[in-house]
Amino acid sequence: MNKTEKIISLILGCILAWYIFSQADKNKKAAQEAAKAVEVVQKPVQKEVQKDAPAQSAVAKTAQKSLPKVPEKVVSLENDELKIDLTTWGGAVKKASLKKYAKGVGKLSEDNPPVEFDFSSSMLGVLSTDGKPLTEEAYEVDTISSNIVVFKNSVLTRKVTLFDGYRLRYEDEYNASISTPVSVSLGLMRMGDSKNDLLSVDSWAIDGKERVIHHGEGDSPLETYLVAGLSGGCGGSKNPAGMPELTKVPVHGRQKWIAVKNRFFVTALCPTEGNFSDGFDASITRDLRANEYKLSSVAVEARFAPSKNRTMDFYVGPKKQALLWELGMKDVMEFGMWRWICYPLVAILNFFHSIVPSFGMAIIFLTILVRLIFWPLTHKSTVGMRKMQEIQPKMKELQAKFKDNPQRLQQETWALYKQENVNPMSSCLPMLAQIPVFIALFNVLRSAVELRYAPFLWISDLSEPEALFASWFPFGGLNILPVLMAVTTALQSAFSPSTGDKNQQKMMMVFMPIMMLVMFYSFPSALSLYWFLSNIFSIVQMWIIRRQTATQRSEVIIPEVIDTPSTRQMRRHG
Repeated sequence: MNKTEKIISLILGCILAWYIFSQADKNKKAAQEAAKAVEVVQKPVQKEVQKDAPAQSAVAKTAQKSLPKVPEKVVSLENDELKIDLTTWGGAVKKASLKKYAKGVGKLSEDNPPVEFDFSSSMLGVLSTDGKPLTEEAYEVDTISSNIVVFKNSVLTRKVTLFDGYRLRYEDEYNASISTPVSVSLGLMRMGDSKNDLLSVDSWAIDGKERVIHHGEGDSPLETYLVAGLSGGCGGSKNPAGMPELTKVPVHGRQKWIAVKNRFFVTALCPTEGNFSDGFDASITRDLRANEYKLSSVAVEARFAPSKNRTMDFYVGPKKQALLWELGMKDVMEFGMWRWICYPLVAILNFFHSIVPSFGMAIIFLTILVRLIFWPLTHKSTVGMRKMQEIQPKMKELQAKFKDNPQRLQQETWALYKQENVNPMSSCLPMLAQIPVFIALFNVLRSAVELRYAPFLWISDLSEPEALFASWFPFGGLNILPVLMAVTTALQSAFSPSTGDKNQQKMMMVFMPIMMLVMFYSFPSALSLYWFLSNIFSIVQMWIIRRQTATQRSEVIIPEVIDTPSTRQMRRHG
């Protein structure tokens, strides 16, 4: 690499590092600013709370205040994807099981049951007014079939229908006049055990300019509390003492849809024509067992104006692009400005998986496809670097000849580039072009539900680091792929034609691999697999170009020079 290329490489590396780490450490507001929009509904937690004490949910306490006096009855609806348990205490979903997604690593079995959402403390679809249940009267089951149940009491008749695609519909008809706004619960989402997990809230605001709001960023009143759950500290404070267990934050303005999500799954109030909510309230619970502020759960209640009848569609399922796209909620994937690359990458990844039922192989095929697309560009870049290397002796001659005339040196240098048909910036184009693709892959592979618990070779879960021999090795265990990636990064640097100082090249061969190793060591293994394979491609491509260049040089016919006899006089006048 020449000096320009090294500078650009360092800049791009810094940009990439900034982008990656900024996702986990977004700019946090001061706690005082967020507190202006916050209603604390629980007293501050005292310092006496023990570290290993079970997290006691204030949401659960609130839910237990008013329960019907009659025994509870639970009815179930299910299809091939989803099973929901509904209770007569509220006519709402108490539990949902995603039948195609295992709770732990491995295949579904009796010992490894499906993913289950426990909504008992904030039931999906339960109604309330002014913070109290709409009615304390229990419901009766009027009719029931495999996918439909009808509940009735003196206040409400509710029909619940389960559809394919992890969707269910509530059709409510009030038997009594309701004059106050009604709140509808979207259930409760809990933080998972993985260090890479997250909790967040998204919505589509329709007041004024329609836009999607990711409430973990920007100027949302939820931002401080949701970001704190990811980066360790509400408003920058890492000490949880004095922080409330439960914080209730109102979000105002009409919303077309609202979604509560973790890393892989989402519960959402889906778009329904003309049925927009008047904002929502988010109840944010922190983990009492954590030394630092950490989210435990997020529950959301959408607010609606009084109405005689209302139809509401809900989604309880994976963050799967195709399903969310059909619902008009594709931005729940949170791909940001790179969505135009991310969407096709997800589709291609699933296409390869449909051919070979292994997401590890799908990532390999995706890597091959990306590298083939960039092959002409990287080939031209590598050839350009080699040409730059070949003209270095001429460059040094010019530098020595015009060392006292910088302007003339620049003119002669560009004249040399033109004469030798060399573009010094051509080697930088592949770096610039591949950064958006890699950032898009980073966004896709770190949150693709398809990779959750997907095994490959010695890797049990492509969505997490390998973590081999975790009890023997520090930093969460041994991760082989980041080490292989660092080694191939050094080899790639060694194979790259260098036009600069040899000492600088050696420094880059050490600095870049170490930087990449530190960055990637705790990342999902799918990302390390992609980068390792991409490095292998680059090394192979450089080796091929090197062989072609050597062959071309060997084919050049050098005329044989025959020394003729000479005399002293001939040498004198020669």
